Amino acid sequence: LDAPPLLPTLLKGLVWRSRTTENGLRRVNYYVQHLIIDGEGGFAKATEWLCDFEEPKVMCDSVVALVTDTVWSQVVFHNFLFGKAWFLFTLMVFCVGQSILTRHGEEEDITTSQEQLLIVFSLRAFIYVFAMGAMIRHHVALVWRCFKQKDVTWYKYFPVPNYLWSWQEFLGFLLTLNLIMMLCLEPVLHCINAASDDLFSQACKEGQSVKFIYSLFSSVGIVLFALLLTDLSVLSTRVSAFVLVCRRVLSELFICIGASAFLVVTFTFAVCALEQGDENFDGLGRSMLHLVQLTLGMVAGDDNDILQDFPALLVAALIYMIASSVFLLNMLVAQLTCAYQATYDDMVGYARLNRGRIIVETVPSVSTKRWERFVNHLELDQPIEFGEGDIGLAGGIQVLEPASLNITTVDMIKRYGGTTSPAAQWPVEESTNHDEMDKFEHLEKVVEKALKRMAKITKGGGATSGASGFGSSMAGASNLDSSSHSQSDSL
Repeated sequence: LDAPPLLPTLLKGLVWRSRTTENGLRRVNYYVQHLIIDGEGGFAKATEWLCDFEEPKVMCDSVVALVTDTVWSQVVFHNFLFGKAWFLFTLMVFCVGQSILTRHGEEEDITTSQEQLLIVFSLRAFIYVFAMGAMIRHHVALVWRCFKQKDVTWYKYFPVPNYLWSWQEFLGFLLTLNLIMMLCLEPVLHCINAASDDLFSQACKEGQSVKFIYSLFSSVGIVLFALLLTDLSVLSTRVSAFVLVCRRVLSELFICIGASAFLVVTFTFAVCALEQGDENFDGLGRSMLHLVQLTLGMVAGDDNDILQDFPALLVAALIYMIASSVFLLNMLVAQLTCAYQATYDDMVGYARLNRGRIIVETVPSVSTKRWERFVNHLELDQPIEFGEGDIGLAGGIQVLEPASLNITTVDMIKRYGGTTSPAAQWPVEESTNHDEMDKFEHLEKVVEKALKRMAKITKGGGATSGASGFGSSMAGASNLDSSSHSQSDSL
């Protein structure tokens, strides 16, 4: 955008609202043809420019909201949902193969049948071939494009592609690495050469040696899948706004966690330096664990009775509880409240900004046939009415809004009598004697003259008798009233 201050005026000029209402509804015409369609019939760049501007209040403007909602509901929604449906199906397959059908323990060979082992291996093979394969192809293409276009950031001697600054792409990259590690640690592959009657067994010595590490990567994979699934919040502006607010206040939570960790480490060394015989504070590890349990309220009251035998340890525990449970937790609540209030006004704008970015990214994948059908459905080349039987201009979308939403008392259309020929000269608007500012200035001068006249009358009345003074005052008042009436008539 070359002139951001002019943007509100431009958007306001694209809206026409009727002065009259029908059945409690008002006609509103949004002339948004060039915000949706470019000169070649494709998707206009206006939405992309507005997203790059990154101003949430602009995204909440009625014109921009109409454009994004129209393109989202009639074009982008189906493509976006189809892509996320595949991702959701992949997550379900991953959870079934890693959590539901998997059994851990020494009785695995007894409780797991050959058919179940085959199903688990098939589900995992599906993840490795289709999900991991698609992710590797996606990230290799992006990395190659970034290096080819020199779109990288150097950290000392390591180039980092800039596309990883997007949290979705970064989590997707971590998930790809996680799946590669899972493939390398797959217990079934480690048990292929083992002499066993079960073809897909994981109970061999080699498989058991890597099974715990494999389970850790499996748990991390489920978490990464779930985090990437939060993109579905864009389906609802309200839910998307809530998710965005949660992301913005996470920094306050991490600060509180860091302060709590500092207190735990400090008091751990402090209580270990005391001369005391409490088993709960025997060593650094047990002391740290017990302090964390005290903060989270996981310690029963009877377990703290022994602190009465060690006054110094009791005082240290009380100071720690006050600092962690009372001060830090209340400080966290205050910080979260302030952070939420600071982002509340703009959270819907940021949600719409997120939806706008998804629209810009998804529209290129829409087929030409579907886009042409959408453009024809809008009928932007047909004139829309200003009122019943009053044909207006083309290139807009008409909606009905409640009459009380945007009260309009002045007709926004200036009408002139005469011929409608384009060759005729445009009528010259008759100028009035006084505009609004001139009227106020004229009224101010009238008041000043009246005050001066009243001052003269008051001085003259003091030198004469009461009757004559009274008569002159009445005369002056009548003259003032007549003058005021004449000035009012002139206004």
